[in-house]
Amino acid sequence: MPSRHFDGRRVRAVRRAADLTQSQVAKALGIADPTVASWETGQSCPDGDRLPALAAALGADLDALFPREGWPDLADLRCDAGYSQYQTKDVLGTKSAGPVANAERGVRRLRAAYAEALADAYGVGVEELLAAQERSFGNDAPLPPTPPDERRRDPRTLSEKIAFMVEHTYQGGQTPPADVEIARVVNAQAGGTVVSESDVHDLRTGARTDASPQILAGLAAAYHAPPQFFRPDDEAVRELAANLELIASFRRGEVGTMATRGGGGALNTRLVSFLNDLLDDIEDGKLPGVGTDADLD
Repeated sequence: MPSRHFDGRRVRAVRRAADLTQSQVAKALGIADPTVASWETGQSCPDGDRLPALAAALGADLDALFPREGWPDLADLRCDAGYSQYQTKDVLGTKSAGPVANAERGVRRLRAAYAEALADAYGVGVEELLAAQERSFGNDAPLPPTPPDERRRDPRTLSEKIAFMVEHTYQGGQTPPADVEIARVVNAQAGGTVVSESDVHDLRTGARTDASPQILAGLAAAYHAPPQFFRPDDEAVRELAANLELIASFRRGEVGTMATRGGGGALNTRLVSFLNDLLDDIEDGKLPGVGTDADLD
């Protein structure tokens, strides 16, 4: 089953960017605070049917926060709809979840009436659900390819752009700068007081959506982003987002499976090794002008 990829560090970064505490997230999901903490530290992972609610609590897109490679099977569709297997008995009006359990295990296919009921509950078409069922039985039943622009939603609003920079820049336990620090950098960049700590908080959380060119330039300096990233320029945002996703893939060791942009072939192994070594040196503070986390405290 091509389960969604869960990264606790990424969840923590998005939660912090949204100015949410672990307790607030736990309350939204109806779980204990330590459970959220264990997810973020990698001690445990949530069940698949928890991910939609978790993404919603963080104000994030499900596909962007928890990506999946490949087409979903029947269990994936259920999880994406936020249903546990046990809850499907109420959808079907049956005494047990046996029909769904058997179909997900590839033992017995769903009756037509059950397929229609589940498709409606999962928010998909019957054909899509039946194709997912075939994948549960080990049969390849792909759907038409989804356009790239629909697979990954690039950040559009100012708060989404800030969250994106926090998520992709501060990894490996690094702590993003506080609002007061961001305000200080923005004001220094502007040569005067143009923003306050509370202003930064409102921009970051989406409570405020307007910002002057001076503030946008200061945010770019504070988050070490190209100036055009925070401007209303979709092309610039798309390009930087793709580059940061690529760098994140290097960090996760996924680069060997990626194709070069425009090259059509696998990345040269020597180039991959060089880039990974370069990233290690940056994180260890071995390059001129680049410090470690300790240097920033």
